[in-house]
Amino acid sequence: MRILMCRPDYYAIEYEINPWMKKERQADHKKALKQWEGLHKTILQCGAQVELVPPGRGLPDMTFAANAGLFYKGKVILANFRMVERKGEVAYFQTWFEKNGFDVVNKPGVDQNHYYFEGAGDALVANGKIFVGYGFRTEIEFYKTSHWIDPKHTIICELADPYYYHIDTCFCPLNEKQAIWFPHAFSEKSREIMSKSIELFDVDAEEAKRFACNSVVIHKNIIIPSGCPKLYEKLKKIGMTVHPCEVDEYIKAGGACKCLTMRLD
Repeated sequence: MRILMCRPDYYAIEYEINPWMKKERQADHKKALKQWEGLHKTILQCGAQVELVPPGRGLPDMTFAANAGLFYKGKVILANFRMVERKGEVAYFQTWFEKNGFDVVNKPGVDQNHYYFEGAGDALVANGKIFVGYGFRTEIEFYKTSHWIDPKHTIICELADPYYYHIDTCFCPLNEKQAIWFPHAFSEKSREIMSKSIELFDVDAEEAKRFACNSVVIHKNIIIPSGCPKLYEKLKKIGMTVHPCEVDEYIKAGGACKCLTMRLD
């Protein structure tokens, strides 16, 4: 497994583009760097390979690499960010993908449709299906008009709570048949559709706020934010090895373990 990350050299809370972000509740940069390094080390220990994209000055959220794009069926679908504060990240990630031999299928100004799409933050693959979120950042029209994602295998999920503005904040496939989720983050119709598509384990509200669903799964290992003991026990019972990870400085900005990573295979 290959995972893309971006060092948090310029990470800070410089603006407010989701309900978690408060400029007066600033991240401690020293702690944030230590927490990122702890996550990086744990990913390596779980057997994954980590690639690093150089961070861009003036782009504090670039460390949340999950939103850079989606690796799907051997190709990269680039993000088209809704928020102007993050649009500058795209050129950095596109350059890295192309220099490293990835086939980018929707280059800006060439063949990218104009609808918003925020990468692997809003698209997760499991059991031959792709669960895609919309409602706050990504637009449903992206999935309906995109010729890069097969609609026959797409489970479209409406996000209903602005605190869970990307699907990876409230849903995490564990394997091809099981996933964890915070059901109240989705519309009633989407809850019904998702429940029929994969076996789901509920996360309670308290641990959802700890970003329990924003976890990195590497085979039978799950790297998960600290402070979620009830979910740890559920995961252990189904054979997962749990690796709690301190990411509080990133939760301040509305992200955690998964947000800091993008799968490249």
